[in-house]
Amino acid sequence: MASLMWQTPRRPSSPPKLGLSLRHHHPLTSIISFLTQRRNPRNRTLRLCHCSSPMTVPSSPKKKRTKYRKQYPGESVGITEEMRFVAMRLRNLNGKKVDPANDKEQEEEEEEDDDELEGETWSPSKEGFLNFLVDSKLVFDTIERIVDESEDVSYAYFRRTGLERCESLERDLEWFRTTQDLAIPEPSQVGVSYAKYLEEEAKENAALFLSHFYSIYFSHIAGGQVIVRRVSEKLLEGKELEFVRWEGDAQDLLKGVREKLNVLGEHWTRDEKNKCLKETAKAFKYMGQIVRLIVL
Repeated sequence: MASLMWQTPRRPSSPPKLGLSLRHHHPLTSIISFLTQRRNPRNRTLRLCHCSSPMTVPSSPKKKRTKYRKQYPGESVGITEEMRFVAMRLRNLNGKKVDPANDKEQEEEEEEDDDELEGETWSPSKEGFLNFLVDSKLVFDTIERIVDESEDVSYAYFRRTGLERCESLERDLEWFRTTQDLAIPEPSQVGVSYAKYLEEEAKENAALFLSHFYSIYFSHIAGGQVIVRRVSEKLLEGKELEFVRWEGDAQDLLKGVREKLNVLGEHWTRDEKNKCLKETAKAFKYMGQIVRLIVL
């Protein structure tokens, strides 16, 4: 006998249940949870969907690039190097500029000065040479006296440097008077004007005066002594004057002054340094006029 088993018909599977819950509310971001029940009741997963509205972040203003001032030639070394560049720009030897960056510029200057003195444009005389020495003595006497007598502390660093020329020039002038039978003239208007200018600068601004102080010694050691020796060979049978003799190496003595001035110059403003560079040009202009007395 066949038995019939009643089978309860299966209910059609219902579609997955969808549960929607708002977990968090934020003006910009909402996190919504979707709960889905798949056909397999054992496998239930929780899926999160992040719905984010576009977020606008204000852009920060662009910073302007810092513009650095362009350095002057030689500024990274010190004020005396800046002065040297000024001096070299003033030089125009035989139509060719001297390169200030070349360490051999002094040797080149000496060779060029030799050629100039041998040329037809140079016809030195004892009288003219004597005028040159007299004006030179006035200038050196002025700067050395100011440094020795001034109460300005800046000048104290430049006393007894070994570069002093006043006493040496005094001995040279005495030699001219006794051996060459020449009367020692009064300083020319060029020397007097420059000495007066130095006096005024020393009272007004130590930095400006010291630019002349250094430039005068620098010009004499770098080129002036070469001219003195060449003129002496031509007029005085090669006698070596005291003006071009030092107790020690002149370059080493000048180096000591240069280092002190560079240290002092670190405390000067850029405006003061610029004024010093202008005074350097004036110093070489005055010294050039004094040199020309040799051929007048």
